[in-house]
Amino acid sequence: MIYLASSSPRRRELLRQIGIRFETLLMRAGPERGGDVDETPLPDEVPEIYVKRIAAAKAASGWARVIERRIPPHPVLAADTAVILQGKILGKPEGQDAAIAMLTSLSGREHEVLTAVSCACQERTETLVSRSIVRFCEISEREIKEYAATGEALDKAGAYAIQGRAALFVERLEGSYSGVMGLPLYETGLLLKGMGEPWLTRS
Repeated sequence: MIYLASSSPRRRELLRQIGIRFETLLMRAGPERGGDVDETPLPDEVPEIYVKRIAAAKAASGWARVIERRIPPHPVLAADTAVILQGKILGKPEGQDAAIAMLTSLSGREHEVLTAVSCACQERTETLVSRSIVRFCEISEREIKEYAATGEALDKAGAYAIQGRAALFVERLEGSYSGVMGLPLYETGLLLKGMGEPWLTRS
């Protein structure tokens, strides 16, 4: 089996879809404990370098927790997703107003979605990146406000979930649907195969 260093239900769903045996590795939570990984972009950091750095840091942090807790040493899988508009990284909105602003900026335009997936085990960490292009239709102000009011946007990069109601906004997708969701399955499979172990569940 592997450990998944993420609390995302979407990533758990995607791993189950391809039959990967895993357990969720609970990371630090709560403002009093701080986060395991600082996800703040560095000054002038290229988006692809950013997502690779964050995904690898999450995987490495997860592996450190495995050693610290003295639990069975299985590989740790982590991922990071960024929505890019004209070279600018759009993170998770801090509130409904921020979500409305992000969705307004994406309306009627193409944007890029980068998802890096990383696997750490022992001294080895491998990372791959999925790149997708998404074009939104023209979204009315009313539609944007109604979508933001659902709360679906608040914990999503770029303020939308392609597997949720925001699917209505997607005019065209070039690339990986699962990558836009948050875990590119093709790249995930390549990483796990590279570890040389039979990760698929048995039917």
